[in-house]
Amino acid sequence: MMLQDRMFLTGLFDAAVGAAEPEQILAAHLPEPPKGRTVVVGAGKGAAQLAAAFERVWKGPLSGVVVTRYGNVCPTQSIRVLEASHPVPDEAGLKATEALFEAVKGLGPDDLVVALICGGGSALLPSPPPGMTLEDEAELNRVLLASGAPISVMNSIRKQVSGIKGGRLAAAAAPAKVVSLVVSDVPFDDPAQVASGPTVPDLGTREDARRLAKTWKLRLPEKIQSWLDGEEGRAPLATDPVFSRNEVRVIASAHLSLEAAAEKVRQAGIYPVILSDAIEGESRDVAKVHAALVREVILRGRPFRRPVVILSGGETTVTIRGQGGRGGRNTEFLLAFALAAEGLPFSALAADTDGIDGSEDNAGAFADGVSMERLREKGFNPTDLLMENDAYTAFEALGDLFVPGPTGTNVNDFRAVLVR
Repeated sequence: MMLQDRMFLTGLFDAAVGAAEPEQILAAHLPEPPKGRTVVVGAGKGAAQLAAAFERVWKGPLSGVVVTRYGNVCPTQSIRVLEASHPVPDEAGLKATEALFEAVKGLGPDDLVVALICGGGSALLPSPPPGMTLEDEAELNRVLLASGAPISVMNSIRKQVSGIKGGRLAAAAAPAKVVSLVVSDVPFDDPAQVASGPTVPDLGTREDARRLAKTWKLRLPEKIQSWLDGEEGRAPLATDPVFSRNEVRVIASAHLSLEAAAEKVRQAGIYPVILSDAIEGESRDVAKVHAALVREVILRGRPFRRPVVILSGGETTVTIRGQGGRGGRNTEFLLAFALAAEGLPFSALAADTDGIDGSEDNAGAFADGVSMERLREKGFNPTDLLMENDAYTAFEALGDLFVPGPTGTNVNDFRAVLVR
């Protein structure tokens, strides 16, 4: 790929991430100061950066605690930052969950709880129900992540098998008012889905979770299935009076970030197209659709004329088929896309806006029309790597991994395809 194209695509990613910059977005959504205490709680991959930004823009005393992924910490003054494991929960996450409940304990009607919620909080806040262990919840996470089910299905089940998700943390803070400031990383920006909604209940029921598990043919661990089949520990409904004073504000999202990237494209004199900010489905299937669209543009000049930048977001999924492959959903998308669009004149970047794709150190990768040819020259079979879910190895061999480091925010997948 030409250095010029790589720099251009990186600039689009930076514009998308910049639109979700914590201090800027928080300043526009601050609640009214309370008569009593201000307590900050939070969870997600960008929770530490949100907490530090909140301290800078808030006028008045505050305290609190947030939990983020290992390695995503940053300095704070009054808010404690705890670290835990993602995407599979660990013992540190259990202690973090306890710390959040302790932070909202004993509050009164004049107190305010500000919840800073962003993607990744589901794994960072384990809270197994009675009779279950951390390992039971970790196993549930592993099963869900390997299933290929969309995030809405995963979260519907997680909420029914938890002591904190599905609004339970907000319920514990009553009678204090809870204002949830949400950085959305889910399709269609439903705040109840972000981090499985520790402070935001939804209308989903235990029956819905059972139906979804059956529809997606999920092989849940026996303990989990037994709990789901019972009636104990139902998640509270959004209509519960305990939530009547609470407010929920989506302060950043994939939609706003893609619009910022599109404006950057216009400034370069190129036509931008946003397909959608809510694309779901198997990464490799979504890749084939993108490749077919690029081929149509190149061969027939429709539905868009060149030059064009095709932008999209959302949250794709990966069904684990291989043994021991490395890479996340964005890297897998790009490997499948580069295979399907091989030989065409394109340059592309696919990356996670939090800076980490899956469990590796990269956010995603770059590719162009000759990436697969180069990969074969290095002795790799790209189709075999895709079948083994080993996209990281492919782009590592090419030197085309995109490694910006943790960004401090998370508005889901970012894909940009430049067709000159």
